[in-house]
Amino acid sequence: MITDLSWMLEDIVANVPKARHAVLLSADGLPRGATDGMAQKDVRTISAAMAGMQSLSRATSHFAGDGPDRQWNQTIIEFSHGWIFLIGAGQGAYLAAAAAPDVDMQQISFRMHRLVARLGNNLTSPPRVHADEAGARDRRARADREIGTGIRIADLDEVIGEVRGAQHAVLLGGDGLPRGATTGMSQDLADTISAAMTGIHAYSRATAQFAGVQPDASWRQTVIEFQHGWIFLISAGRGAFLAAAAQHDADIEEFTTRLHRVVPRLGAYLSPHGEASHA
Repeated sequence: MITDLSWMLEDIVANVPKARHAVLLSADGLPRGATDGMAQKDVRTISAAMAGMQSLSRATSHFAGDGPDRQWNQTIIEFSHGWIFLIGAGQGAYLAAAAAPDVDMQQISFRMHRLVARLGNNLTSPPRVHADEAGARDRRARADREIGTGIRIADLDEVIGEVRGAQHAVLLGGDGLPRGATTGMSQDLADTISAAMTGIHAYSRATAQFAGVQPDASWRQTVIEFQHGWIFLISAGRGAFLAAAAQHDADIEEFTTRLHRVVPRLGAYLSPHGEASHA
């Protein structure tokens, strides 16, 4: 019999101002507990979406780089009306929390990790999850043989070239297909990451109600943190989105500022067939 651990989750909403909900789920998307005020169908929906989110998040670790420790740390989703945070909570378990836009992010992170430590009596310690190293080697070998995506985006090249620790960036159309990328990024990597990012984008949007109910709510970005790096998925308008990666010691504030600043200039690459409208 699976123990309902909802009572332990109340610590987050009771002690973090602006926190809204918390859900504990298994890796296969089954709810293990939720805070008061959530309908059971919403708990099931969020649990399924968060399970898919963590699985795809971990699958993208090679995009962030080839660091020796490619453990997934957390995924954060930002909406116009709130935040969602997802972390590991033990062997095959995950903790998701939702909060208002002005929540103290350090405080909610502290409470979530403290709760995970308390859950240790009910859940075993979280495993160190790494990508498939053999698969990663195959991808890198294929990447070495590729000549690039064929559509170079100079504006993204400039960001990657000028921000310390920046790695790659790829622009995806509303259909999830790559429209262009930074110089040196292989077609193989662009296609693989595009497929994963399309799924992450869909899961992100599906969790909007968990962050709060607001008629004109919009998704802004999803951030995935690993031990060795970061991945950012950013709304680029017209149903498109921009995926970018950086090393863990990169200047993240500068990187994200530059990415958001360049987004308005990417519209020329969003033609239906992925062809830039200018040379």
